[in-house]
Amino acid sequence: MSLSDITSRVAAAERAADRPVGSVQLVAVSKVQPNERVESVLQAGQRCFGENRVQEAAGKWPDFKEAFSDVDLHLIGPLQSNKARQAMELFDTIQSVDRPKLAKAIARLAQELGQCPDLFLQVNTGKEVQKAGILPEDTDAFVAECRGLDLPVKGLMCIPPVEEEASLHFALLAKLAKRNDLAGLSMGMSSDFEKAIALGATHVRVGSAIFGARVKPEG
Repeated sequence: MSLSDITSRVAAAERAADRPVGSVQLVAVSKVQPNERVESVLQAGQRCFGENRVQEAAGKWPDFKEAFSDVDLHLIGPLQSNKARQAMELFDTIQSVDRPKLAKAIARLAQELGQCPDLFLQVNTGKEVQKAGILPEDTDAFVAECRGLDLPVKGLMCIPPVEEEASLHFALLAKLAKRNDLAGLSMGMSSDFEKAIALGATHVRVGSAIFGARVKPEG
């Protein structure tokens, strides 16, 4: 696979779903990828990237952002409240707002910094105890709380359980977003992004299919 293969598949899925080509944002997941791979994907024209860890992104992206000024960087991994300031200064979008404490920290920092990245709220659609995210039944109240804090909530995000049919989770997320008048739906990864697009995804997160297998850090 390559970037051009994936963009072709995204466009085909958009057409199959009777959606405008270009309506889905491809987020190239660059976590634990060597800089030379990331640079080659940048050189190929990709501008939207996703990272899991604030610390890793901070060591990688300031230089890339200087060289490619139109990079759109998304945090897609868990965010600790004590890393919120660094994340807000580095990322254009934070997709993993998953609890009231974090939302309050972001709201406080937004006042202090005078700016705030776009936000997606992470929903734990499978109710998995080991996974971050607000529970489906608590989503409406959490959206309302974040709006009450004047946060720029653009949509919802989910990571379905690996052993369950992803489409059921995508449909649930789409229903929750529609009920709360949220346009953004970040759902679908390398193995299932076509299903996600069919069910309304606005952002799909694809890593290994673009970059190749992850490279584990040495040591």
